[in-house]
Amino acid sequence: MSFSPQSRVWVYQSDRKFTSTEENQIIDKLAVFTNQWKAHGNELLATAEIRYGYFIILVVDETQANVTGCSIDSSVRLIKEIEQEYHVDLFNRFNMAYKVNDDVKVTNKEDFETLVNIKQITPDTIVFNNMVLTLEDLNQKWEVPFKNSWHSTVFAHLL
Repeated sequence: MSFSPQSRVWVYQSDRKFTSTEENQIIDKLAVFTNQWKAHGNELLATAEIRYGYFIILVVDETQANVTGCSIDSSVRLIKEIEQEYHVDLFNRFNMAYKVNDDVKVTNKEDFETLVNIKQITPDTIVFNNMVLTLEDLNQKWEVPFKNSWHSTVFAHLL
């Protein structure tokens, strides 16, 4: 399946890494959901994946049919079900994700701030911008150096 670069994207970050068993089960749930996801009776061209064991990513190509409030609500219900079933937090926007070498780490805002303060997170540390809105942005602006991210604005006083 080929998706437009302007496809809409939603990124949900877990507060812990999924086990491989959990990841496989969640991918199956996401596949069932995206294969039947509709907006006002129109099938949506959608896909979902898990990256790095932490990030659930939903993609909808609106060239076929536009996402509606009801269809977004149904995806949020699914994500909330996954949260409850696997005892994870997927909606806490104060959890920050970053890379150490190629290993993803997730921490709360306060601990992230401490890591910036003690220079364990540097201007070149890769951080994740989960606020990307399109597939193009996901591919180009999701994993960025701290110095080029919104994080650097929030934590600028520590640099």
